[in-house]
Amino acid sequence: MQHTISVLVENRPGVLTRVASLFARRGFNIDSLAVGPTEDPTLSRMTIVVSAEDTPLEQITKQLHKLINVIKIQDLEPSSRIDRELVLFKVNAPPERRHEIIETVNVFRAKIVDVGKNSLTIEATGTSDKLEAIEDLLRAYGIKELARTGRIALARGSKES
Repeated sequence: MQHTISVLVENRPGVLTRVASLFARRGFNIDSLAVGPTEDPTLSRMTIVVSAEDTPLEQITKQLHKLINVIKIQDLEPSSRIDRELVLFKVNAPPERRHEIIETVNVFRAKIVDVGKNSLTIEATGTSDKLEAIEDLLRAYGIKELARTGRIALARGSKES
């Protein structure tokens, strides 16, 4: 089962290494990891996507709580979170096929961020399903390069104190 874990940590050197190595020591492969500062510059939010059963994951969260720089941990259920990813695609785009690619990009509300002689670079954001769908369609034109950020997520609803 895939879990999306939001971990609020102190924004200090070495925290990412300690958290990631905790997963590695327990034999878990991190599917996606995104880290960035929050509204408070002294804190960072780590969004970790990992495939794990509930019981072993519970053991890891207990051990995460023991790390001194960890402030808060949330296992975000799909129904109670908002999540997004960003993907950049560099696609073969000879002039005679560009209009087809542009139509596809517009359907997905993506953006063309660079135009080359024989390529287009496309930025797309959304859920994993949406990004996989646009990727499937763009493969027909030939994807030269692809970069994907991984999932970021927040709990739904208002911020509680």
